[in-house]
Amino acid sequence: MSMHLPSNKGRGRRAPMADINVTPLVDVMLVLLIIFMVTAPLLTAGVPVNLPESRAKPVDQDQKPVQISIDDKGQVFVDNELTADTALPAKLEEIAGRAPGPDGKPAAVFLRADQGLGYGKVMKVMGELNHAGLNRVSLITDASAKP
Repeated sequence: MSMHLPSNKGRGRRAPMADINVTPLVDVMLVLLIIFMVTAPLLTAGVPVNLPESRAKPVDQDQKPVQISIDDKGQVFVDNELTADTALPAKLEEIAGRAPGPDGKPAAVFLRADQGLGYGKVMKVMGELNHAGLNRVSLITDASAKP
């Protein structure tokens, strides 16, 4: 007994191809991988900027924000009241515990720091703000910067 298998010899039409060529897909994926590998380190590196000066427009606020100022000696003032470094976390917890604004978010915080102040002191205050749950922090800059 023999079995008859259909062949393509007498027909003139080509059989459909059932294979998928994955080489172009692999090439595109490798190029995308290289692009992401090259650009990822650039996203973490910052550009040196002069933060104390800005031409940004003022932000509109519904409720009165909390003013936190750090002078050139490193003293912290909360709403123009001198606050010791040890009392700052408790003061910020008190501010965070107040009733939220009309949008349901905690009060906005305006942070003003002297230009000659060390970066570590500002980051310490911002860390305390974050720990207290005050995440709406705006850094105040001098708006008189020239283009």
